[in-house]
Amino acid sequence: MRTRHLQRANVELSELTLGTWALSGRNNFGPVDRQEAIQSIRTAIECGVNHIDTAPVYGNGYSEQLVGEALAGGYRDRVLISTKFGLAPDALRGMRHDTSFKAVIREVESSLMNLKTDVIDFYFIHWPDPDTPIAETMSALNLLRNAGKIRFLGVSNFSREQIQEAEKYGKIDVHQLQFSMVHPKHKALIEWGSKQGIDAFTYGSLGSGILSGKYRTLPEFKPGDTRITFYDYFKEPKFSKIQKLLAVMDEIAARRQCPVSQVAINWCVQNQGVATALIGMTKPGHVAENCAAFTWKLTEAEMTRLNAAIDQTLKDE
Repeated sequence: MRTRHLQRANVELSELTLGTWALSGRNNFGPVDRQEAIQSIRTAIECGVNHIDTAPVYGNGYSEQLVGEALAGGYRDRVLISTKFGLAPDALRGMRHDTSFKAVIREVESSLMNLKTDVIDFYFIHWPDPDTPIAETMSALNLLRNAGKIRFLGVSNFSREQIQEAEKYGKIDVHQLQFSMVHPKHKALIEWGSKQGIDAFTYGSLGSGILSGKYRTLPEFKPGDTRITFYDYFKEPKFSKIQKLLAVMDEIAARRQCPVSQVAINWCVQNQGVATALIGMTKPGHVAENCAAFTWKLTEAEMTRLNAAIDQTLKDE
């Protein structure tokens, strides 16, 4: 497993992160077996992954609890944990933002309990909260850092301007945002962050599975499935456009004798400023397959060809 040294956090992080949104079993990514999910987390660690990403909103705490259970028996000492706060289900609005001082203090205690740990390594504001001044949120985070309950501060889904505003009140160590071959629009933000010393954790790195090569005909997901409510890759005309990109990826994968997903993973982490790619993996076999992506790298010529295919695929977006 390849690692990156984070600039501000000053820790070594595996270039692959196990994302646990899909492991929550309650966000309509399809059914997930609890024991298989726990084994997937432990398999990732055995393969060299040293970073697990979760959030309380993933299954209303279920994902965090699953991670806490999986990290028992000495596994916690081998990983860094990211979790988030400030986002909760709301019966009227779908999701509710709350990054108030009281909410931050309340949520961190709940996450520490769910994760069965004394400290959270990376604590992220999940989404910007339009109703709470960032100064108030940062004051709570600075207090938690000084108390030793969190180590590093992160922001997720923040713009450059929002990061700069947050930095007026405290140091931001890392940021998390959606980035993949089918969603490359944050490339400039990632590169800017890197120049400031703020490394990027990317989510949706496999485009909710479409970049795995698994879907060659338009699937029929159940209503409410996250793959069609949060992402738009499984809708026409985008789905058919992505198939043309997959054809180029197929050629590279065939020459490399590897799964298509490994091409997508390497493309993501070989972009400047990307420290680690979050990948949702619900089966131990998928974990081992994706970890094997780090035994090789795309050449400059392959990156150039893929970027041209991406530009052609998304030129009308």
